[in-house]
Formats: sequence, C-alpha cells, structure tokens
Amino acid sequence: MRAVGVIRKSKRERISREEFEELLRSAGYEVLVILEQSREEHPRYNIGKGKLEELKELVEKLKPDRVVFANRLTPGQAYNLWKELKVEVIDRWQLVLEIFEKRAHSREAKLQVELASLQYEVPLVKEAIRRAKLGDRAGFKGMGEYQTRQYLKHIRYRMGRIRKELEKVKAEREVRRKRREEVGFVLLALAGYTNAGKSTLLNALAKENVEARNQMFTTLDTTTRRFKLSGKKVLVTDTVGFIDGLPPFIVEAFHSTLEEIVRADVIILVLDSSEPWGEIRRKFLASLNVLRELKTLDRPMVIALNKIDLTSQEDAEEKARRIRELAEERGLSPWVVSISAKLGRLDELYQALESAVLSLPKYGAFEITVESPGDVPRVLSLLRSIGEVLSVEYGERTRIKAYLQTGMIKELTRMGAGVRRLDQPHKGEGLEDDEGDDDGR
Repeated sequence: MRAVGVIRKSKRERISREEFEELLRSAGYEVLVILEQSREEHPRYNIGKGKLEELKELVEKLKPDRVVFANRLTPGQAYNLWKELKVEVIDRWQLVLEIFEKRAHSREAKLQVELASLQYEVPLVKEAIRRAKLGDRAGFKGMGEYQTRQYLKHIRYRMGRIRKELEKVKAEREVRRKRREEVGFVLLALAGYTNAGKSTLLNALAKENVEARNQMFTTLDTTTRRFKLSGKKVLVTDTVGFIDGLPPFIVEAFHSTLEEIVRADVIILVLDSSEPWGEIRRKFLASLNVLRELKTLDRPMVIALNKIDLTSQEDAEEKARRIRELAEERGLSPWVVSISAKLGRLDELYQALESAVLSLPKYGAFEITVESPGDVPRVLSLLRSIGEVLSVEYGERTRIKAYLQTGMIKELTRMGAGVRRLDQPHKGEGLEDDEGDDDGR
C-alpha cells in the first residue's frame, strides 16, 4: 500500500513527524511524501484550501492508495476530503487500528480491536445517513440509506455482543487475580509509550522469550510472567503501549487489558533514554496523562529509563535528573533508574523494586509460630516460594521471622501456624535467595 501523509500543526496540536512516519511504516505503508502545514483547523477540510489544492496535485501525480492524516478528522471532513481527492482518506486513529488488527493474536485482543473499530465507525455511518437524506451521496461504502441504517443497527448489536464476551474474560481474569492475591503474589505492571522496550524488559526480568520487536504496538495481548525479587515471587504483566492523545474509544475497548495497570501493586513506567530530551519529555507526560485517566498515579511507581546502551552515561544521568524533576513538579515521588533491558543491566531496577514492594501497606514483617515439627517444612516451603524468610529459630515451637503479604495469612493459618505482625523496618539482613528453586522466574 502506498500512502501520502498529511500533518497539520498548530498551537493545540504538536505532532511528531518521526512518530507519524513510524506509524505508517508499522502499518505496512510505503510513504511517498509527507505534506505539512502550520495553521489552525479548517472546519471543512482540516487543512487550508491552498494546501488542499497542493494535495490534489500530489494525489493526481503519485496515485497513492490512501491519504493518511496525522490529525483526527471529523466524519464531515473525511467525506469532504474524499469528494475532493477521489481517493480513500483515513486519519491517525484509523491508522492505529490498522496496526492493531495486524498485531492482535489472542481472542481477547481481536475482540478489543473489533470493538474499537466499530466504535470509530459509528459516527462515520451516522454522517453517511445524514448526507444520504440530503441527497449528497449514496449511503456508506456505496450502500443506500436503508442499507446504511441496517448496517448501523448491526454495528450496535455486534458491539453489545463483544462487550458481553469481554466481560466474561474480565470475570475470569478477576478470579485468577484474587487467587494470586490470596497466595501473596506481588503484582507489577509494565506501562509506557509504545516501543519503549517493555516486552524486552519482561523477557529480561522473567528469563522469557515473548515477542519483542523494534516497532510500534508489538504487544496487544496481556502477558504475565513470574520472577524472583530477593526471594519473593512476583508477577509482572506487559500491557498495550501508550500513544500521545490516546482516544477514549481505544481506552474503552482495551479497558480489560489496561485494568492490569489499575490492579497492580507497583507500576514500572518504561521510557526510551536514547531519544532526544524533547521526545522523552513528551512521551513521559503523555504516559502520565493515561495513568491519570486510569486513576493510578497514587500507586508506587518506578520510572525505568531504558536503552542506556544506546547513549552515554553522562547523557543518561542528565535525562534521569530531568525526569526526576518533572515528576516532583507534578507531586510524584517515584524511583527513577537507568537500565538496559537488552543487555540485562537491571541492578538499579531490582533495588528500586525491592524498596517499592516493601513500601506497600499490605507487605510487612511477621512472626510465624509452628507448633508441630512436621509442619515446619511445609510452612518454610510456602514462605520461601512467595515470602522472604529473615530467620528461623527451632525449639519446642519453631519461630520464623519473614516478610510477606497479608494475603498469605489465610494460607498459613489453614496450615495450623500462628501469625503475628512485627513493627520491624526492613534492613535486608538474613534474606534467603532460594537458589535451590529451579523455577528460575
């Protein structure tokens, strides 16, 4: 597919040309030319009439399959442009949906993409019905007014069915999530701008090999894996990447996926430190806007500046300092670390995650008392698999000091153990690494 791109910049809309070109390439387009204009939005065509004439000449000369606008088009603007250019015209969000369709693999992801596409289509169909009444054109995609109305009914019916199916998936995930909380898993969520390296970081943390490519929106399916953090087993989930100005219909369609961020104990916000500072700042603020919409800015957050192998140490340190200042200006108190997921340079991240996890209200120091010597191995095995053993004192009663989540208390009491909370700050002494566990994650 060959495309001509159009970018209209204004005080309200500052669009990155590099990001737009990357989106086009990710969707599989051959980019013939990018036409740019700086002006406020024209109500009929989005761009000015003079620029429209220039665009018409380019279309006649280059014969593209599509004209793609980096700006959001209203249904009326899309129709007016199609009428003038005589070629299919789409905007940035239709382009994103095309990429999503290519990347969706699981049943859930495909349903989410279909729902988002249908939500986007509704106002276009309504505009077609309105124009059909005026005698301006024959319905939607060549259909008559009656057929277009029937198609709108079909869209609404299909959207209702998809929402019900996604609710079932959500309910199943909720059952799994509650079970994880009961047995004491710490839940981490990878969040951040698309192509920041979240999937590569998941692979590095969990010693996995999930798909990770240097392209936008590689991950649409929720992926959860286990790994160990100073003896504690935690779950880390990779989520769909953010993009500047993520529209409400995409947020709604992917709500069940983004909910993994909402339910996480700690958020790891991944940024690409190899990019220019202006891009890092823009993407950081865009990510914060999404997290604000999800009401998760009160959660412990570790900001991981990834890809430090592609820049100098001085540059990485300067960018980390600036990000820290930006976060503090917005009332956030996150941990800011520099990492290379590709090379496995994650020491700073492990230390920050350790501090973040131990700051959680549901995590603390406990004394576990075991009456029967025969129950001691089972209790220790549970604590070492999910908690963090500090010390063991054998005697008539075995007393174990450990760090664990309050969700583990039920399981321990079922095993006949007594549990008492300790007012003890974590200092890291006596931690057991559980090197004998061959799980590796």
